[in-house]
Amino acid sequence: MLARLLAVAGVLLPAGALAQGSPFATGATAGVTNLLAILTPVAAIAVMVSGVLGWFGKISWWWLVGVVIGTVLVFGAPQIVSWIRGMFGV
Repeated sequence: MLARLLAVAGVLLPAGALAQGSPFATGATAGVTNLLAILTPVAAIAVMVSGVLGWFGKISWWWLVGVVIGTVLVFGAPQIVSWIRGMFGV
């Protein structure tokens, strides 16, 4: 009886029976979102501190450029990956 009920529910509710989402992908997406939320103020402070240190000559300007490029790569990673995947048709 229970098997028939589950079969009928599977036929009537195919979205539940044929789950397309991976729990690992969902967890990874949530992890990336949380990590970016934590790193946003840290990155802003790092760029400001690096700018001040470069302004007063305490670090090379190349370090400041490296901090800015690193920040762009970290926060722009999803867009960069989508762009590269689009170039190769993946």
